[in-house]
Amino acid sequence: MELELEPLKLPSDNERPFVIAGPCSAETEEQVMTTARQLASKGCHNFRAGVWKPRTKPGGFEGNGEKALPWMKRVKEETGMKVATEVATPEHVELAMKYDIDIMWIGARTSANPFAMQALADAMRGIEVPVFVKNPVNPDLELWIGALERLNQAGVKKLGAIHRGFSSYDKKMYRNLPMWQIPIELRRRIPQLPLISDPSHIGGRRELIAPLCQQAMDLGFDGLIVESHCSPDDAWSDAKQQVTPDVLDFILSLLVIRDEKATTEGIHELRKQIDEIDNQLVELLAKRMRVCREIGTYKREHNMTVLQPTRYNEIIDKRGAQGALCSMDSEFVKSVFEAVHQESVRQQMEIINR
Repeated sequence: MELELEPLKLPSDNERPFVIAGPCSAETEEQVMTTARQLASKGCHNFRAGVWKPRTKPGGFEGNGEKALPWMKRVKEETGMKVATEVATPEHVELAMKYDIDIMWIGARTSANPFAMQALADAMRGIEVPVFVKNPVNPDLELWIGALERLNQAGVKKLGAIHRGFSSYDKKMYRNLPMWQIPIELRRRIPQLPLISDPSHIGGRRELIAPLCQQAMDLGFDGLIVESHCSPDDAWSDAKQQVTPDVLDFILSLLVIRDEKATTEGIHELRKQIDEIDNQLVELLAKRMRVCREIGTYKREHNMTVLQPTRYNEIIDKRGAQGALCSMDSEFVKSVFEAVHQESVRQQMEIINR
């Protein structure tokens, strides 16, 4: 279905994008106000803080709940900034409206659950405040769009999307894999939907925030949501991915905002997709080699030869035919898998001869 959206006013200029910034969690009133004042002094217009913070495992700081909402209201009154927080239940929505929260977002775990999304949609029926939906934890574009559709069908027309990356079992450079091709496809399918990036949750480390912000700008995102804390190392949650307002201001000052109408932008975005796909190819090859090393261990334990000609011919012939079906030259695909097989044999030989 086509979403019925009202335009969101996302104030930005040629030098800086639209930004929502603030701490991961609203820890104390002093911490909230200190961070908010520092961000306001740097020209920030939108303040974020987590009021409800359920963690992956129980026992950690899970937010102050309603107790923190008056702090958010004070931020709004004293600094003039709009305030934003995450909601995950109908009760959260009701309380956020009670305390005049200006922007709500829905987290990745919630957007992955159609039951939870329908409950939120029913609670948000007809509300006027902007609602941003983070991508689901798993890389499922249809699930992301489905979450947006549920809200839209309930009359929520001020919608936006937040790209926060996708969870992966394997240890990676990023906390959550960007998989840029998914938000890019979302933009292609719903071009009028505002799309902002969450470099804090993608990177998981503060040193990755700057390059991720620039990548988002290079890909034509409409803005950013960044975790900023007055004393990041002392944060009660996600300390490693937060930056001070001063550092955030410096990062934003260095951003290059691209001209979406420039004739070269199309090829630039395509190259970014190529880079992301190449990264995935390398990661998949690494996974394949791990399995090959396990096979090498099995062969050593069972006194088997490394080279199995029948299996090798099966791989080359099958992948060559598959490549032809995918509009690639079969000989090219065969040559790729010959090289992959050669590296697999080399790694197994190392294990056999230990």
